[in-house]
Amino acid sequence: MSALLWITVVSLAAWCWLLLCRGFFWRTDVRLPPRRDPDAWPSVCVVVPARDEAAVLPESLPSLLTQDYPGRAEVVLVDDGSTDGTGELARELSRRHGGLPLTVGSPGEPPAGWTGKLWAVRHGIGLARARDPEYLLLTDADIAHAPDSLRTLVAAARAGGFDVVSQMARLRVASLWERLVVPAFVYFFAQLYPFRWIGRKSSRTAAAAGGCVLLRTGMAEQARIPEAIRHAVIDDVALARAVKGAGGHVWLGLADRVDSVRPYPRLHDLWRMVSRSAYAQLRHNPLLLLGTVAGLALVYLLPPAAVAVGAAGGGTATAVTGTVAWAVMAGTYLPMLRYYRQPLWLAPLLPFTALLYLLMTVDSAVQHHRGRGAAWKGRTYARPDAVPEEG
Repeated sequence: MSALLWITVVSLAAWCWLLLCRGFFWRTDVRLPPRRDPDAWPSVCVVVPARDEAAVLPESLPSLLTQDYPGRAEVVLVDDGSTDGTGELARELSRRHGGLPLTVGSPGEPPAGWTGKLWAVRHGIGLARARDPEYLLLTDADIAHAPDSLRTLVAAARAGGFDVVSQMARLRVASLWERLVVPAFVYFFAQLYPFRWIGRKSSRTAAAAGGCVLLRTGMAEQARIPEAIRHAVIDDVALARAVKGAGGHVWLGLADRVDSVRPYPRLHDLWRMVSRSAYAQLRHNPLLLLGTVAGLALVYLLPPAAVAVGAAGGGTATAVTGTVAWAVMAGTYLPMLRYYRQPLWLAPLLPFTALLYLLMTVDSAVQHHRGRGAAWKGRTYARPDAVPEEG
C-alpha cells in the first residue's frame, strides 16, 4: 500500500469515528422539548449588551418588548459606548411598540482585564438584580425572538431542572458566502461541542450560544458570572464552563424561532467573525494551532485530494477510499443544510469551506502574534488579560 493510501485509510477511519462516536454531532434534532407550563411563572430580566447596533435594533428589540410572557419580565439594554444613537433608538422603539418595560443603561469604558461585552453584561446584570429576577435572559442585540421564546425557554429550564438553557440562533443565510460558510460554522461548532454531551451532567463538555442564554440568577451568583469570565473573548463557552464547574446543569440546542438578523454579505465580513476568536478558541497555543491545521487537512482536505490523485493514476484503491471518506463527510453535513433550508448539492463543497476555516484560523493566530489579537466593534484584545483598546 502506498503512503497516500494509508493516510487516506486513516482519514476514512476518522470519519467513521466522527460519525458514530462523537455524540452524533451531525444530527439536528436537539431542540427544546415540548412546552410544559410551570404552576407559577418566575420573574425574568432580559439583558441586551449593545454597541453600535442601530442597524439591527428595529428588527430585534421589538421582538423582546412584545414577548408573550405570563410572569413579570422587563428588558435592560446596555448601550456600550455606541456612536450611532443605539440608546436613543432603543428608547424610541420602546415608546413606539410598548410591551415590556425597558431600561437603557451605560457602563462606561471597561477597565483592565474586562472585555467590552462582558463589562456591559456586568452592568446589565447589576441593574437587573435590583429587580430580584429568578432568571436572566442574556441575548445579543442582533437576535430576534418569536413571541413565545421567553415562555418556552423558562418552561424548558423549569421542566428539566437546568441552570442554563441556550439556543443556537438560526443565523442569516442569504448571500452566496453565507450559504457556503454559515451552516458549516454551526456544524463545526457542534463537532467541537456535541449538544448531546453538553446536556449530560456527567459530561465535562460545556458550551452555550451567546445570542440566547437563559441563566438562573442564583447560579450566576454561585458561578461568579460575569466576574469569573471577565477576560473571555468566547464568552458563551466560558459561561457554560463556569456554570458546569460550579455544579450546574447546562442545555444547548438548535433554535426553531430564534434568529440572527445580522447580515454577513461578503466573505470579508464572515472572515472577521471567525478569525476574531478562532485562535482564542485554541487558547493561543501554537501547538494546538498546528494540531488543528493538521487535523483539518487530514479529515477534510485529504479525501478530495486522494480522489484527484487516484483518478490521475495514483491508484484505484486510493480513489475509492477517498470517495468513501468524502461521501461520509458530505452525508454528515446534509442534516445541517436541511436545517438551514439550503440546497443539498452544497454538501460535497464542505472541504472547500473547511479550507476557508483553516485559513481564517491561521490568520487569527497571525493577527494575535502581530499584537492585534481579537478585534470587534472597534475594540482589540491582544492577549487574554489585555486591556481593551479603542481601534
